[in-house]
Amino acid sequence: MRAVRDRCVWTQQIDHRALVPYLVEEAAELVDAVEAGSRADLREELGDLLWQVLFHAEIASRDVEDPFDIDDVARDLTDKMVRRHPHVFAGAVATTPEEVLVHWNAAKAAEKHARTSVLDGVSHHMPSLALAQKLLGKAATVGVAAPSAPAAAVAPADEAALGDALLALVATARAQGWDAERALRERLRMLEVEIRETEHPPAT
Repeated sequence: MRAVRDRCVWTQQIDHRALVPYLVEEAAELVDAVEAGSRADLREELGDLLWQVLFHAEIASRDVEDPFDIDDVARDLTDKMVRRHPHVFAGAVATTPEEVLVHWNAAKAAEKHARTSVLDGVSHHMPSLALAQKLLGKAATVGVAAPSAPAAAVAPADEAALGDALLALVATARAQGWDAERALRERLRMLEVEIRETEHPPAT
């Protein structure tokens, strides 16, 4: 990576922001490899995503004001994973996945003590369905109830049926001339407001 940065004229003019579209593309291709690709595809796409990490770290290493390199990134990650796995690296006990999550969340809360909302750190660049699932989880932690399904709706029996139901909803939106993506994102903005108001009720 250092040699490419030093000797490739295209690479030399790339900065963190310019790399973002490639990072998104490589992450999407890795998802494709995981869900529908071969082992060779998975191996290749993992490498491509790793290259993005190395690329960003190399750019960061040459920053004049606040440089860091891939060794710093790896060291910080190692320290974080040790903190978040006290049942592996310290004397804590976790015999179920739920207990592991308790340790993880406690360590994360200690790390992010400056945050004032469960929504802090949630990226709005996530796909809308992934964002919806994340926000519903955050809502549950502060006691905001999830929207209830229409009375006539039948709960899907598995993920395949859920996919059918979601596609049917998009088909309905298309038939009505509605934008399904916009509809969900606007509803998510309302959910965010509800979460923040629950966390910090307006003064009366």
